[in-house]
Amino acid sequence: MDLMGMMGKLKETQQKIEDTKKRLDTVLIDEQSADGLLKVTLTANRKVTAISIDDSLLEDKEQLEDYLIVTLNKAIEKATSVNEKELDAVAKMDMPMIPGMDNLFK
Repeated sequence: MDLMGMMGKLKETQQKIEDTKKRLDTVLIDEQSADGLLKVTLTANRKVTAISIDDSLLEDKEQLEDYLIVTLNKAIEKATSVNEKELDAVAKMDMPMIPGMDNLFK
């Protein structure tokens, strides 16, 4: 592949990655505590969009904090996994194999 062709392909891939990032803002990840008393929703870009807290958790600040930490971390892990899989798929599908550039989009 000629240099101009590779540069064009790189620019096209960068645009597809940006489009994928925008689409991931619409992909929602729901997570809840084991007992369902706390629920969170994040986008696949790891932005919190909703938190639902059962009234019983409002009586114990430390318990609520623990619930938030555990549940948010689980949701962030799921969102990160979806995000990375989607972006990796776009980058690998469209990028020409250029030695040393395999970590460019991470």
